[in-house]
Amino acid sequence: MEMNIDHHISSRFNEELEGIRTRALQMGGAVEKQLANALAAISKGDLELAKEVVDSDYLINAQEVEIDEQCTKILAIRQPAARDLRLIITVIKTITDLERMGDEAQRVGRMAKQLVEHSYPSKHFQQIRNLGDHVSRMLHDALDAFARTDIDAALQVLEEDQRVDQEYETIMRQLITFMMEDPRSIPRSLEIMWSARALERIGDRSCNIAEYVVYFVRGRDIRHTQLSDVQDGLD
Repeated sequence: MEMNIDHHISSRFNEELEGIRTRALQMGGAVEKQLANALAAISKGDLELAKEVVDSDYLINAQEVEIDEQCTKILAIRQPAARDLRLIITVIKTITDLERMGDEAQRVGRMAKQLVEHSYPSKHFQQIRNLGDHVSRMLHDALDAFARTDIDAALQVLEEDQRVDQEYETIMRQLITFMMEDPRSIPRSLEIMWSARALERIGDRSCNIAEYVVYFVRGRDIRHTQLSDVQDGLD
């Protein structure tokens, strides 16, 4: 009889762990959609879509609170150790970064709203769209690495961050040049600059999720570690 009870408790615990993992991935999907809508609002000059992005951020916030409460409850009741504990820590850290990505996507939506309202021509936003597409792929790949607990995929996300940083720096240099050459471009350039900064931060937080995957699988904290050192240490 006691063995049956133990088995039931273990099975239920596994379901709880799988539940928070699934919810985190669902939250990631919501953030992906929020980011896609923000970029589409800029690309298409869609004022209503931009407003929807700005107004719907509370949904992502609510998901973070709910998942965090579930994780806290599991920690209190189950007192997990080893890999199970690492999974819960990974989920808590991941949803924190996802919530902040939602905030950044909201900022992009807000900038899109202002750009559309001031009738800035969309031809100036090609680089933002390119950067946004790159960051979107990083986020998707980081979530995929988390879903499959794939270290190699996680490391590829970290490699992509260098390219995103280069794109971001190129945009910043060009915008500064535009503002120096034509002061009338300053309001538009500043809006684009803030959007680019928000996207770059989403790329950074995608890297955080990739790092959490390595922590969960190998129990190794690779934050603030050079990528070459990480790769050598995991071989």
